[in-house]
Amino acid sequence: MKTLFGLLTAGMLTLSVPAMAQETINLTVASSHPTAIPWVGMIKTHFMARTDEILAKTGNYKIDWNEAFGGQLYKANATLTSVEEGITDIGWVFSFLEAAKLPLSQASSYAPFSTNNPAIQLSVMEELFETNDAFRNEWEQHNLKVLGFTGTDGYDLYTKQPLDSFASLNGMKLSAPGVLGNWLRGTGANAVDGALTTFYTDIQTGVSDGVLSLALGVLPAKIYEVAPYITRVDMGVAFSGAVAINRDTWDGLPEEVQNAMVEAGKYYTVSHGEDLLKRHEFALNKMLEVGADQNPPVTMTPMSQSDRGAWVNAMPNLAKEWADSLEERNIPARDFLKAYMTGLRKRGETPVRAWDNDL
Repeated sequence: MKTLFGLLTAGMLTLSVPAMAQETINLTVASSHPTAIPWVGMIKTHFMARTDEILAKTGNYKIDWNEAFGGQLYKANATLTSVEEGITDIGWVFSFLEAAKLPLSQASSYAPFSTNNPAIQLSVMEELFETNDAFRNEWEQHNLKVLGFTGTDGYDLYTKQPLDSFASLNGMKLSAPGVLGNWLRGTGANAVDGALTTFYTDIQTGVSDGVLSLALGVLPAKIYEVAPYITRVDMGVAFSGAVAINRDTWDGLPEEVQNAMVEAGKYYTVSHGEDLLKRHEFALNKMLEVGADQNPPVTMTPMSQSDRGAWVNAMPNLAKEWADSLEERNIPARDFLKAYMTGLRKRGETPVRAWDNDL
């Protein structure tokens, strides 16, 4: 009798304890660029999706994502402040446009021809973020927590006329995006400042003779129509920013959600680097395919190793100029650049020029 009573009592107690309700967390995720841009689209398909997948394992928390991609909340010139001020909870911060606030993040732009592998470069930047206090602090001082890193695919030349050699650059007008115009210094070519939105018209109207740009930008912008001669230079890839969350938002999240986002951010970084490498080759081949019937047809010629060497050695010491200017502001740029180059070499890369040897 006692046994039956005990079982009934236990059953009643079990029924009287409600199951833990799933907590829904509302978060806004935004960007200045549309999801058609690979690293922005992967915020949704990789970072957000992986976070959801991890949280679903326990069912304790669910995120209700409010998506505002494609400049719905802010434009490219406000990616840092928009996360910093909480206009969005999570967003892609475009470090290219934040040289004053994120100076060390510009290092790869002043050390071209160092690596053409975005996956390796992002691995180095991720490691530096964990080990270099100055680099980490330049991000975290803006009231944010970095979750994943972004980069570019490789830079090449797209011109109206074929290039016979490195010497052919002398006297040319070549469009280039902002700071990357420095990569033309010493070549005899003149940099014309521009962006993907202006390159086509500039070439078409004679403002420039071609462009220094990315396959992933040239293909959708159809720049190959007016600059059909691709010279594959493999000038290198560049660090472009990070997916970050507002620190106040971060501090208010449960630890389980924080852990899920950290894991998802690492997955995003690795996947993005690998994706860039594959997409670059795809984009180059696609331009050859779709441009085969135009007049003149799209052609691609690799620049010789001797001409690549001539190019990089003709440049002034961009890295030293950059580092010296930051050291004057007590920013440890020399040590950071050395650590960056060491990280590349440790992973098997062989920079064409040892920018860190003359600092």
